[in-house]
Amino acid sequence: MITFEEIRENEGIRTYIKKADESLAALGYTEHSFAHVTKVADSVKYILETLGFTPKEVELGQIAGFLHDIGNLVNRVDHSQSGAVMAFRILDNLMMEPEDIATIVTAIGNHDEGTGIPVNAIAAALILADKSDVRRSRVRNQDTTNFDIHDRVNYSVKKSVLKINEEHSLIKLKLTVDTHYGSVMDYFEIFLGRMILCRKAAEKLGLRFKLMINEQSLI
Repeated sequence: MITFEEIRENEGIRTYIKKADESLAALGYTEHSFAHVTKVADSVKYILETLGFTPKEVELGQIAGFLHDIGNLVNRVDHSQSGAVMAFRILDNLMMEPEDIATIVTAIGNHDEGTGIPVNAIAAALILADKSDVRRSRVRNQDTTNFDIHDRVNYSVKKSVLKINEEHSLIKLKLTVDTHYGSVMDYFEIFLGRMILCRKAAEKLGLRFKLMINEQSLI
């Protein structure tokens, strides 16, 4: 089996991630490079390990997390689908087993809130991991007077914690938000669709999804 470590250290893959992020930077998007995809892969691992999935399933989930945004190299529009096609070619060339490729490609192709559906557990874990990565360090623009709504929302988040309870019945996204830079309504304006998808993803994993902002339960 191709390991997550092999994928993470593959120079071709790292080039695609780097160049995809450069394209998004040119478009004014927040960071989608190694910090983001590594955090997503780590969060997928946390979710699947905590819920008792096999080491192989965890590894496949981490690979999906690391590769999930490479489609931005092609275009931001439909990047989950183009990323799935790119991932298929990469993994097929690395001689990965077809069943494992299918699992990873399905998760990548379904991670975006525009068209994504948590069709399996790994896709669900990827959705939750991706949508929970909201943090100040993702903002590239350092001029707060020129922030757009995405900059304001990410910059306002001082702390973000994704946690599954001991009973494995609830997954909670807990945000600490500095409302000086962005309001709770700003968050919902751009993230409501993502949070609804997170709720569906949690249900796929047999969990309830809960969003808390500044100790207030909102979903």
